[in-house]
Amino acid sequence: MKLSIIIPVYNEKETILKLLSSLREIKFPCLTEIIIIDDGSTDGTDQILKSLSFPDLKVIFQKENYGKGAALRRGFKEAQGDLIAIQDADLEYNPQDLSKLVQIILKGKSEIVYGSRFLRLSKSQIRYPIFYLGNKLISFLFFLFYGVKITDPWTGYKVFKKSFLKDLNLKSSGFDLELELTAKFLRRGYKILEFPISYQSRSYQEGKKIKWTDGLKAIYKIIKYRFLL
Repeated sequence: MKLSIIIPVYNEKETILKLLSSLREIKFPCLTEIIIIDDGSTDGTDQILKSLSFPDLKVIFQKENYGKGAALRRGFKEAQGDLIAIQDADLEYNPQDLSKLVQIILKGKSEIVYGSRFLRLSKSQIRYPIFYLGNKLISFLFFLFYGVKITDPWTGYKVFKKSFLKDLNLKSSGFDLELELTAKFLRRGYKILEFPISYQSRSYQEGKKIKWTDGLKAIYKIIKYRFLL
């Protein structure tokens, strides 16, 4: 069994090396490869990535900033592993939790595992209430249209079998790809297991990129993919 860790990157020069160092310290219970897709960085991240060279690392450079979804789709195509893990580059998620998600699948407890920020998150950790409420709305819409309770369908920590990507025909280029994945997994009858993870939200001054308009796109995609594949 081999794990492909897909890391979409856009202007993350402050965190990318820390993230890679953390990932390399983890003793994953299977072989791993790390695939980084630099999505047109302009802050020097691309130069940092060009200087890296170690086994099982592949770096792909996109000429323009096409969006997180486009970067992930490219990473999925390049992945050689049996399992796919999505890893954000901003360190809002603790890489130690990723190994726990992988182990759940390797132990046969589930074939798709989501790291949920809201199974452990306290009110004191909520930096932007509007995004917290937005996630609540997204969860409600998945329950309303798909009949499944998911506390964090928009999580950036997803681990699943690569074979599940077959024929999904993913199209989203932005943050909404996370929800397109969830919607299409559910439409095909796949069961999603959630596991609590730690989460440290960063501010817009620190580089947070998601906007309220991404929430509008998300609502549209949730409804769209309930009826269209």
